[in-house]
Amino acid sequence: MHNNQLRKIVITALFAAIIFIGISVFQIPIPAMIGRPFVHFGNALTALAILFLGFGYGTLAGAIGLGLFDVTHGYVSTVYLTIIEVIIVAAVVTWVFKLLRRDDTKKWHIVLVAFVAGLTKIFTSFGNSLIEGVFYQGMQWHAAFIGALASEPATVVNSITTFILVIILYYPLKKILGHSGLQ
Repeated sequence: MHNNQLRKIVITALFAAIIFIGISVFQIPIPAMIGRPFVHFGNALTALAILFLGFGYGTLAGAIGLGLFDVTHGYVSTVYLTIIEVIIVAAVVTWVFKLLRRDDTKKWHIVLVAFVAGLTKIFTSFGNSLIEGVFYQGMQWHAAFIGALASEPATVVNSITTFILVIILYYPLKKILGHSGLQ
């Protein structure tokens, strides 16, 4: 195995562990009609993993970290929705970062990517809540839609947290990862 690939696998595992810890340790519950949302660092750490590791390894880190949390904290029936959300966020973040030529020397590029990550999460969480309402709580589509909409304030708080944390943590993490030989 090539040394750089081994480094990437190790960093992926490290990100997965940090994502799991970031969602497990820091939680502020937010009332919602559907689901049990809470503010946490998992989404921001997943976005950072995607930025540093790219689509494949970043998605893997996010899916493992967030998915493991779901499995160990009573969300096992909807873990697949979390993984789908990670894939969608990873695809959008990767696409936007590629459009910006992965140029992080302009700080506004990271601000834009952080904003897109948070905004994408708003839409994926809405879809997740809609599916949960219909298929897991037995709601009619219109009731699930209203419930998902009423649950969006929690998602918006999480998205703002993601936006802020990506901006704050990107450059310090880049420096740390640069010392590891990954960046």
